[in-house]
Amino acid sequence: MSASAVRPALVVTALAVTAAALLVGCSSSAPVVVSGPCGAAPTAPPTGWKRDGVRIVAVNDVCAEFEVTNGGSEAADFSVLFGWTGAGQRLDTNPTGTVTAVPPGATVRGRVEVGHPDPARSAASRPPLVPDVKISQVRSVPTAEAPAQDGPCPASGVRLYADQGDAAMGLRVVGLHLVNCGTSPVTVDGYPQVQALDEKHRPVDALQVLKGGAAIAANTGADTPPQQIVLATGEGVRSTVVWRNTNDDVAAAPVNAPYLRVRATPDAAPVMVTPELDLGTTGRIGVGAWAREGGPRS
Repeated sequence: MSASAVRPALVVTALAVTAAALLVGCSSSAPVVVSGPCGAAPTAPPTGWKRDGVRIVAVNDVCAEFEVTNGGSEAADFSVLFGWTGAGQRLDTNPTGTVTAVPPGATVRGRVEVGHPDPARSAASRPPLVPDVKISQVRSVPTAEAPAQDGPCPASGVRLYADQGDAAMGLRVVGLHLVNCGTSPVTVDGYPQVQALDEKHRPVDALQVLKGGAAIAANTGADTPPQQIVLATGEGVRSTVVWRNTNDDVAAAPVNAPYLRVRATPDAAPVMVTPELDLGTTGRIGVGAWAREGGPRS
């Protein structure tokens, strides 16, 4: 099968959470996972408990519960980043809660583990140290366009996802990865097609997309000559996306485009990744051609 045969696939993954430890007890031990509600809902929700269709329902010293309402017109996967309000007990790291395949108009509940109960405090009949959390960021992608790094192979037979990237001195480099997880060969040729989107998934039309990264920075890995590549099962390719977070025009507003809609080939189904393009006033990104990477992968 060629990449031109890739068609939309419904990507539904299990509810996933990223645990974080509080600055109480032994921070090196694993978080305690406890079933049941995460405390009682407050009469007056604190500042920061509601944002972009998401609200925190309850928090205790072990977990946080939250609700996500999909105000869009299609099923979507949501990623909710939690942070610290700056008062009281804080988090070691910022946990992320994820809910998937939320139908349009529906409200679903998620849960994220945030810390450790403190037995010493409980034994003394004192209140637990509850972190003062807030919703820092909400991101969503259509379920039909969700990236697939793990889990069952999508119906398209390929996985397409973005890595965590690298940032130094205002230069940003993020890798797009395409892996053939199906049973037939997949062919890519040249550059992926990309479209930057704002927080509401609207195209950022003023952005200039360059082939290669040389015009932005040297030695980024984005300047491999384009070529046709046939991927056997388990093989993968990478394209490098490069941009600068530079504000060189005091009269222009900085541009932030959280999302990038990617097509492996012009007629392939789109996949939406979230590289958080903080473009400053530069107005351009460089996209490298597909190049082989690594050995066989499942």
